[in-house]
Amino acid sequence: MAKPRVMILRAPGTNCDGETAYAFQRAGAEPTAVHILQWIEQPTLSESFQILCFPGGFSFGDDIAAGRILASKIHTHLADAIHKFQTEDKLVFGICNGFQIMMRLGIFFDAPPDKPPATLCWNRQGRYEDRWVHLAVHRKDSPFLRGIDTMFLPIAHAEGRIVFASRQTQQELESYGQLALRYATSEGITDHDDILPFPVNPNGAEGNVAGLCDPTGRILGLMPHPERHIDPTHHPAWTRFDSLPSEGDGMAIFRNAAGYFG
Repeated sequence: MAKPRVMILRAPGTNCDGETAYAFQRAGAEPTAVHILQWIEQPTLSESFQILCFPGGFSFGDDIAAGRILASKIHTHLADAIHKFQTEDKLVFGICNGFQIMMRLGIFFDAPPDKPPATLCWNRQGRYEDRWVHLAVHRKDSPFLRGIDTMFLPIAHAEGRIVFASRQTQQELESYGQLALRYATSEGITDHDDILPFPVNPNGAEGNVAGLCDPTGRILGLMPHPERHIDPTHHPAWTRFDSLPSEGDGMAIFRNAAGYFG
């Protein structure tokens, strides 16, 4: 059986592409790093891939706003290619800066670009946060999240706080199953209405939302880094385990994505 091909998009400032490629490779996929200029030069390049991945980092130094410059380049030069990828039975995945890029593109919503139902803002505390968080899965039929209830993953961002246009908008997105991941306590308890305290919710995200998907579940973006917990020894307390699990929590996402085409 042919391995699904993963296009991992790179740009100046991207720095998590290697780890992400390794995770996909370990999951049984065939990752290829593609520079944004290479894709712009050949817009049909993406047609030979089954998964499009926006990895983490600081694309173009996060000038203006996190992910904005790369998103602008994609919107200007590759809007048709992105739309084609979205409408086919393929997967789109964004991690941290990749999620920020996807949000700037409006890839999750059927809404005017100047009136997005949600956006990503600076963390409520106004600073960069680097820590581990617990997550609860709320979209278990997503190809990425099948069979996953909770995860423990690291975050590393300054602009990761999800804010909704209104409470009604948040409820509508929830009814469509788009609020895929939420920050939770160590027991997996989250809250739909009240913002959990720091550091359980590390950035003050409304609804404690850590990741979004489109209505189909085939397009997923999240602020935490699953590629940084694919081995059990990545866990910050792994030396205290009585026995190590076979893999880190993040690996399941990559295996699910690769397995979608099996």
